[in-house]
Amino acid sequence: MEKTNFRDGKGKVYMTHPTKALHKFMMQDFVRMSTSSADTLFTPIEMSMSLASIIPVSAHQVITPCPGVTFTPYHAGHVLGACMFLIDIAGLKILYTGDYSREEDRHLVKAEIPPIHPDVLIVESTYGVQSHEPREDKEARFTNLVHSIIRRGGHVLMPTFALGRAQELLLILDEYWTKHPDLHNVPIYYASSLARKCMAVYQTYIHTMNSNIRTRFAKRDNPFVFKHITNVPATRGWERKIAEGPPCVVLASPGFMQSGPSRELLELWAPDSRNGLIVTGYSIEGTMARDILTEPEEITTVKGNTIPRKMSVDYISFSAHVDYSQNSEFMEMVKPQHIVLVHGEATGMGRLKAAMQDRYKSREEEVKIHTPRNLETLELTFRSERVAKAIGTLASKPPQPNDVISGLLVSKDYSYTLLDPRDLRDFAGLTTCVVTQRQKVALGVGWDLVRWHLEGMFGSVEEGVDKDGVLTMRVMGAVDIKHTQEHELTLEWDSSASNDMIADSTLALITGIDKSPASVKLTTNSHVHTHAPKHAHPHADVTDPVTRIQRLAWFLEEHFDSVELHMPEEMDESESNEEEREPALLVQIYEAEAVINLRTMTVTSTSESLRKRVEGVLDMAVSTVSSLSESFTAGAPLQVDEGARMGEGDKEKSASSPSPLPPIAEHAEEEAKSEADNTDDKPMKDAEANPGPQKDTSDAANAPKEGETGDAQAGVGLGEEEDEGDDEEDDDDDDDAILEVHA
Repeated sequence: MEKTNFRDGKGKVYMTHPTKALHKFMMQDFVRMSTSSADTLFTPIEMSMSLASIIPVSAHQVITPCPGVTFTPYHAGHVLGACMFLIDIAGLKILYTGDYSREEDRHLVKAEIPPIHPDVLIVESTYGVQSHEPREDKEARFTNLVHSIIRRGGHVLMPTFALGRAQELLLILDEYWTKHPDLHNVPIYYASSLARKCMAVYQTYIHTMNSNIRTRFAKRDNPFVFKHITNVPATRGWERKIAEGPPCVVLASPGFMQSGPSRELLELWAPDSRNGLIVTGYSIEGTMARDILTEPEEITTVKGNTIPRKMSVDYISFSAHVDYSQNSEFMEMVKPQHIVLVHGEATGMGRLKAAMQDRYKSREEEVKIHTPRNLETLELTFRSERVAKAIGTLASKPPQPNDVISGLLVSKDYSYTLLDPRDLRDFAGLTTCVVTQRQKVALGVGWDLVRWHLEGMFGSVEEGVDKDGVLTMRVMGAVDIKHTQEHELTLEWDSSASNDMIADSTLALITGIDKSPASVKLTTNSHVHTHAPKHAHPHADVTDPVTRIQRLAWFLEEHFDSVELHMPEEMDESESNEEEREPALLVQIYEAEAVINLRTMTVTSTSESLRKRVEGVLDMAVSTVSSLSESFTAGAPLQVDEGARMGEGDKEKSASSPSPLPPIAEHAEEEAKSEADNTDDKPMKDAEANPGPQKDTSDAANAPKEGETGDAQAGVGLGEEEDEGDDEEDDDDDDDAILEVHA
């Protein structure tokens, strides 16, 4: 950490509390053993400084080292303080076991099963497909073997590492010695200065061990204060003194016997057949602990000499690594999508992979198993689910089955939150803004011709002037078309998904006006005073109520042969109720009848199947006979007082659009024009500022967007009805008014 850019990058090291305590002693011992070497990795000062970068954590604590990344430690059962880590990176969950054990021994808890199934499991494969001996049988064989070597007058050597299995073996021996008084005069030595220091850590972190240790400690019996075990004498040449002394048991480090006390004792005791060597842990290839298991006739000393090997050699594994049964069971319980095997020999990893593939195949489960080599890059593909949490207003009322929840999806640090737009500032600390877009277009045709084409495409178009007095048309309450210069138009709109689409279609229409055959036909006719088209566009809004009802009836007749119009004056008021006195269309199929109320646009029928069929066709009919501006508006329609009448060229304007446009004022240049035949330019009044009738001869209403309110189809018919509904933007306009037709 001190000799790399680790500290420059503000790196952090996380350890459990017992691991941090043991780490200090182990690093100090490493520095002490390597001070005479020229290639020392770090100095004592650098080691002390590195301790400041270590952050202690507890099991089950969720740690967030950086945005989008969290990890949670779980007990691994390998040594004191060992943990496996469940890492979450942007929703991808990776469980890295490290060294772990699923067997609860005399002082450690077994490895836990995390409550979450990871996407990737990185797991050790130390023992491949090998299986451990049952614990009870193993301990009995171990203690009997030690006792038999003592009886024949020999010395027992157990090479172990300073931490881990050494403490487990000491607990077993101390308990066995207590039960056998005849062994009380046989000493048990622990030959490791590091182990002596670390024993204080074991005595401190009792609460992290299993229930057996905690129960004994609660009875004021600390299991790690041994009664029959002592440290070796701290004098030079103690190995030879012990070798020449009476029978004893020595646990010496290191476990691989490459050097140190365990190697010296081996060379001293190997020629005597009374002595015995018990290898209790896993040994790697090329070490003395692995080579001597073959029981060679001779061994080579550290100095290169050859000595006979007559001492007995036995292997009893107390390794704190999982065997095949424990490892396979753990994989199946964790249920990952991918398994990555590490920490094992190539042969053992290959056999384990084949065995697990057979197990998964027999259950028809698809789990991919990988055995990458060291430094090999492994690329994995998988699918993961992302969950968004609804908070604030959306969470105030629990949703019911089949409910549709809508809101703003906020992504932060790879977590997703669903919010009501009104809660955005409170919960996310964000604010909204409006982006206004402008597009200038060269104008090669007349203003009236532009309006004629717009009405043909979108229906009614609002016309007036903006706040700067510029001649303006408004399309579908969203896009303003301004006559900014003599041969130039400027499109202006507040950006949104719907407004951008309207602006794109408007721009495409305007740029193609001069090439349109209809434009050529209109402009080649002889005229005297104006360039305005003499006739309305065939696809413009139809304001005559009779024509609209006629088109509606035509559409229905294509689906139902018999459609009759019933008007109020044709009915006897004394013989009909109020509903029957309203204008309606009567649809007949054989003996079944359905009545369409033209005021409410509701369907009644004694036949439920006919009613649903007529309702479906009516929805299509309303959408077909209505223009775009009537059926699809960028926002809610304007609030209009009862009795208000709209003239040709007027349309409903959005009052609660997510990006509201400024109101267009009355046409300022209308009074300056003296042409008597310029009647197609209808002045527009701001309905919000000056509601009221604009033209007495108007007798039709524009229909709001289909499905926008409960009875949106009513805009095609006659009469009056107010539609109550929730405003999406929570504005003051709570009702969408349907215009009344006055004959």
